[in-house]
Amino acid sequence: MRDAMEFDVVIVGAGPSGLSAAISLMQQANETGQELTVCVVEKGSEAGAHILSGAVIEPTALNELIPDWKEKGAPLTTAVTEDQIVMLKSDTASKTFPNAIVPKSMHNHFANGESNYIVSLGNVCRWLAEQAEALGVEIFPGFAAAELLIEEGVVKGVITGDMGVAEDGSEKPGMFMPGMELRAKYTIFSEGSRGHLGKQLIHQFSLDEGKDPQHYGIGIKELWDIPADQHKPGLVVHGSGWPLSDNGASGGFFLYHAENCQVVVGLITDLNYDNPYLSPFDEFQRMKHHPELKQYLEGGKRVSYGARAITKGGFNCLPKMTFPGGILVGCDAGTLNFAKIKGTHTAMKTGMIAAETIFAALKGDKAHSDGEGGKDLVEFTERWKNSWVFDELYHSRNFGPAMHKFGAMLGGAFNFIDQNLFNIPLTLHDDQADFAQLKLANDSAVIHYPKPDGVISFDKLSSVFLSNTNHEEDQPCHLKLVDDTVPLRVNLPKWAEPAQRFCPAGVYEVVKEEASGLDRFQINSQNCVHCKTCDIKDPSQNITWVTPEGAGGPNYPNM
Repeated sequence: MRDAMEFDVVIVGAGPSGLSAAISLMQQANETGQELTVCVVEKGSEAGAHILSGAVIEPTALNELIPDWKEKGAPLTTAVTEDQIVMLKSDTASKTFPNAIVPKSMHNHFANGESNYIVSLGNVCRWLAEQAEALGVEIFPGFAAAELLIEEGVVKGVITGDMGVAEDGSEKPGMFMPGMELRAKYTIFSEGSRGHLGKQLIHQFSLDEGKDPQHYGIGIKELWDIPADQHKPGLVVHGSGWPLSDNGASGGFFLYHAENCQVVVGLITDLNYDNPYLSPFDEFQRMKHHPELKQYLEGGKRVSYGARAITKGGFNCLPKMTFPGGILVGCDAGTLNFAKIKGTHTAMKTGMIAAETIFAALKGDKAHSDGEGGKDLVEFTERWKNSWVFDELYHSRNFGPAMHKFGAMLGGAFNFIDQNLFNIPLTLHDDQADFAQLKLANDSAVIHYPKPDGVISFDKLSSVFLSNTNHEEDQPCHLKLVDDTVPLRVNLPKWAEPAQRFCPAGVYEVVKEEASGLDRFQINSQNCVHCKTCDIKDPSQNITWVTPEGAGGPNYPNM
């Protein structure tokens, strides 16, 4: 028998959408004098520990949620001062585009003097958590929401993961602690991209029926200290082309000049690529040697590393976001605006709309004797459709499909017309799932990556070290194989086992047994940075990511 705690609302994940929902709920409760209990459960060791994003934040939603955020010390201190859009044409050549021909959605500073901000999103979430707790929200860091609590077809909350379980499934003496039921009238799921429970909810309630398959990218990011004379606070550089274009892949890089002589640099690789020999990690490492990026990094020091999947399918892939007893918000649903390469403001707004809907439902329940909650809050959909975020995502619905169908140049031209001149009255679709697009190894060119130099480029293990990733070694593996009956997944040699390359943390290896001389598929789950790429890209959909023991995973500082 598990212990249980009862709340009005349980929120899974202390990211921008979950914390915005929590803050909005308590603001409404305090304004009306209504008692409300709100709990946020977070698998990271603290709020912000697992948060990874570029990030340039548009403060639209924050202005609505906490209008006096500047006075309250929000960590938005570096306004964007300059945008550069660059096409890398080869390993040495590049072209910078004038802002006049760049889609307006990619501009970060505006004629009216307002700007977006270069931030550490992890630090923004730490600050949001402080605001939430000051309003009376209970935040439980280090506890992973491992299971859905569903009774008679209604989501009633979540069950946190057991602690102190050994690798063989046995209970560790003196250390075992069973998970707890966190029961709620309504549950908000804000786990971020490819949420473990969100994935189950979408399947169980058929929330994606009639929608395009969701699409993803893998974002890999580093934080660097650089020499002062190379630092340009507020400069935002976005670009695409080489090296991904050499291998028929798409995506784009970013380099942002933050405060304190630091820059963040990263590469987003679209996970619809078809060559099983492609390694997003190694593409990123060689990209940094291009003169456009090296000019800022040379003489600097890399201080942090991380990776995270990005839900970027956009409007056409959005599932139904409500179901009996709960709501999916933010990147758990897929609300990132890929045309802007931004998802924080949209995630925050969906959390706020969910909070308004749930608060109204709970207030209405007070007039009824049951007061149990658990309805399918279809009212959310109307609020959502009447919001600026719905309009924004609708008008950018063609951005990703255009880039995938037409390539960077023609797709860019389409998007310039669609975003700057007039909204083209048609909807493009991208209806093949990312995992289904890998070609066979025999039909693909082998890619040979240069060895890292340890100055600009690095290996996976030294990178994972900088992510502060840690898992208790003696615990069940959280990377589950649907078919683990054979040492090597026998259906994957034809794809040359792509997991060893698409994972940015060295989790998956093919090793040769000395005694038998046979290959063995090895999972180094301690290295996992919780990016979820394996769950997305595995061509046979044989890998399922589940939550490890709470507080495990990366601990990102300033990321």
